[in-house]
Amino acid sequence: MTTHDTRPGSTGGADTAGPLHGGPDDEYTPEQLAAMPREDLDRLGARYDGVEVLHVEPGPEPGSALERRYVRQIGAVFALAGLAAFGFVVVYLGSGWFLPDWEWTIDSGTWSTLFTPLLGALMGLSLILVGLGMVLYARKLLPHETAVQDKHDGSHFDRVTTGATLVGGLHNSGLARRKLITRSLAFMGGGLGLMLLLPLGGMIKNPNTGNPLGRTSWAEGVRLLRDDGTPIRPGDQVAGSLETVFPAVPGGNRQADAATMLIRLRPEQVAESDPRAGQADFGYGDYVAYSKICTHAGCPVSLYEQETSRILCPCHQSQFDVTQGAKPVFGPATRSLPQLPLAVDDEGYFVARSDYIEAVGPTYWNRERI
Repeated sequence: MTTHDTRPGSTGGADTAGPLHGGPDDEYTPEQLAAMPREDLDRLGARYDGVEVLHVEPGPEPGSALERRYVRQIGAVFALAGLAAFGFVVVYLGSGWFLPDWEWTIDSGTWSTLFTPLLGALMGLSLILVGLGMVLYARKLLPHETAVQDKHDGSHFDRVTTGATLVGGLHNSGLARRKLITRSLAFMGGGLGLMLLLPLGGMIKNPNTGNPLGRTSWAEGVRLLRDDGTPIRPGDQVAGSLETVFPAVPGGNRQADAATMLIRLRPEQVAESDPRAGQADFGYGDYVAYSKICTHAGCPVSLYEQETSRILCPCHQSQFDVTQGAKPVFGPATRSLPQLPLAVDDEGYFVARSDYIEAVGPTYWNRERI
């Protein structure tokens, strides 16, 4: 079986000798069809397709002042669509490079607050302008024809004449000679392509790179700071007290996962202490430090009852015993609060010996319950 090229603009096999397939093919040989100009094939196909043209409204005269004005208007719309798309690319890629870094916090600055809305506005504007430009092109520059046609089965003849009709449609669009519009379309297409591809990078990128769920800003030698930025020495707290501390890194007191409770135990609590396996040396003297993030649902736990040695979560009433390695003793939490290993630097201030050795925050399906 021979297969012919039937793409629009091709001859559909009309230049190749072969059997005819009924209908008009009985009246025109492939050689005759191949010899006809495209315009004649278009009209011939319409006549045999049963097309009845009811009304024809031609577009503006080629080269006329009206056509040039429409071309400039439509080209400007497509160019603006491209500019909006490239604006999206600039905002998306420029954050943290030549534009301010984007980071959402409760008290975010103006740039961080506007970052996502700005991306949405630029993408929406670009797509709206694309649609507007296409509508204007169809209404202002293309000829308008109203016709009716009976539906019927196709044949070799239909393929050839339909290809000629499609090519005629491209010719009638005037794109080949309207260079301003084709250039603005190319510019717009490049911007749209980048705009639509960039967000996919966030979907393709592995979100677990660097183990973000299992690491915080705590590290060896990082000082413990109060919320006001002052460091802490042993002896600054009275026995039985709790102090919320943060890592001495940029933005440390704004990092929710790094919030830590520094607790100074009373002598009787020290005597009763039973640290978790492998963490007997995580404390420093009568000081211990635990994550402030509840392992049940992530609420901040800092209600400390020194008489019972329990830390209480106000959200769902989980309780953790600080003398038992912050083991949960009541409520829905099933995992102990992670403990931060402590040391003292050369100046006598508290520092972390490392990051938490386990992930902070709520339990998820593959975490061991301890």
